[in-house]
Amino acid sequence: MKHMLWLLKWVLKAAIFFTLFAFALNNQQVTTVHFFFGTQWRSPLVLVVLATFSIGVVVGVLGMLPRWLRQRASPAPLPAVATPPVNLPQTQAGATSYVDGI
Repeated sequence: MKHMLWLLKWVLKAAIFFTLFAFALNNQQVTTVHFFFGTQWRSPLVLVVLATFSIGVVVGVLGMLPRWLRQRASPAPLPAVATPPVNLPQTQAGATSYVDGI
């Protein structure tokens, strides 16, 4: 079972890789990105998409960084205190107790 799961993971990784590789091969035409003040960047479309994705990842990580640092700096939670067992009332010998759930 463990071997099948390992194989399934690698097949999924290979499928994602070949899908992205085919996307890159199909999008080799030059694209122009127009910035402010008349500046522009000419590059293959796949590089524009890769750069946009990379910038998004960096912005996301920088946005989460303060929260991660705050979490690491916070003190560790206190260990849970064991609660004593609850003493239930004893029934008479031989008598059955039935409690309706309502």
